[in-house]
Amino acid sequence: MKGGMSSRMTGREGGETVTIVTAGGIVLALSFGVRAVFGGVVQPLSDDLFMGRIEIFSLSIAIQNLVWGLAQPGFGMIADRFGDRRALWLGFFCYLFGMAVCITGSTPFAQHMGAGVLVGMGISGTAFGTVLAVVGRAAPPEKRGFYLGIASAMGSAGQALVPLLASWLIASLDWRMTLVVVTVMLAPMALCIPFLRVGAQTAPTAGLIDLRQTVRHAFGHGSFVMLSAGFFVCGFHLAFITAHLPTYVQNFCVGTSLSPDELRALGLRALALAGFANIFGTLLAARLGSLFPKPYVLAAIYALRAAIILGFISLPVTPTSVMIFGLLVGGLWLSTVPLTSALVLVMFGPRAMGTLFGFVFLSHQLGGFAGVWLGGVWFDQFDSYEGVWLIAVVLGLLSALIHLTVRERAALATV
Repeated sequence: MKGGMSSRMTGREGGETVTIVTAGGIVLALSFGVRAVFGGVVQPLSDDLFMGRIEIFSLSIAIQNLVWGLAQPGFGMIADRFGDRRALWLGFFCYLFGMAVCITGSTPFAQHMGAGVLVGMGISGTAFGTVLAVVGRAAPPEKRGFYLGIASAMGSAGQALVPLLASWLIASLDWRMTLVVVTVMLAPMALCIPFLRVGAQTAPTAGLIDLRQTVRHAFGHGSFVMLSAGFFVCGFHLAFITAHLPTYVQNFCVGTSLSPDELRALGLRALALAGFANIFGTLLAARLGSLFPKPYVLAAIYALRAAIILGFISLPVTPTSVMIFGLLVGGLWLSTVPLTSALVLVMFGPRAMGTLFGFVFLSHQLGGFAGVWLGGVWFDQFDSYEGVWLIAVVLGLLSALIHLTVRERAALATV
């Protein structure tokens, strides 16, 4: 009898975990998919509103990345203290409002507030920090890495499909209508958020956590600090490529008779291909992280990124090289996330996962701010992206070295 009851309990809990992972993966897919479209409208929006100066809207996207990171610890604390779904609903409505302001705004301030501050808060409340915290708490310890990888890979599907759709839309619609269509695609989040709730039998007693002491302890732990520093580079790479690859392709692709709009769409398709490749890359990274020390796998990912970027900028930019770059870099795109979040769990346990991963992700988004903003400034000043590409290579190598210093073990006093 006891064995039968135990089996039924295990099956029910397993079903709840699958439901949470599925709902979380859909939320991630929509959140990241819509965000990835901004790179495709940088040039037409700037031509329409700011006389072709891409630095202004690049700053909006840079603010988005910065606010995403700055708000992440706050959303993590809301989730840890008051419940995951409250944090998710707040993020959802910020996302919708921000997209509306971006679509209707015509001044730098409007774009900085809409595409920048509000969308940044929206992504913060609906992306990794909040969703993976729910998945990490719901999953049994022995399968956490696997489920985190599945949720992250589902998020990659959105980055593949939504930019691909946008690449078709932007060929026949203006930038405002393109953004209207992709904003509507956020609606299914409202159906998924109610399922992102950890059952009472597995929920942490978050209200008993001394968050101030927890954060102080984490930042006194050398491996946590190094993990955060290395994640800065991930943000620099991803945000710079997402925001500026379509413009880079439009301006520097050779050996083709494609129009500027078609070249920009080619850049979006390369991002979509990156999202598709990342589905498999993330799953592979999660698997490798269960077989080898996670810091070593992370070091290899960053070193490979540096090599791929260097190879891409060393050869002529052609439609073929752009798609190959999207495929190769996509295999390493979000593969750092399940490994990094799993290392936070190893070090400190699941009880304050939302808060602690929020601080690690803040470092990621500081890198994102630097990458997007520097890309826009560099292009406007020098009519080139070469210097920023080279910085991305150097940072990739530095991050590989940093991760070799991270130790995959529990801190002396887990939370």
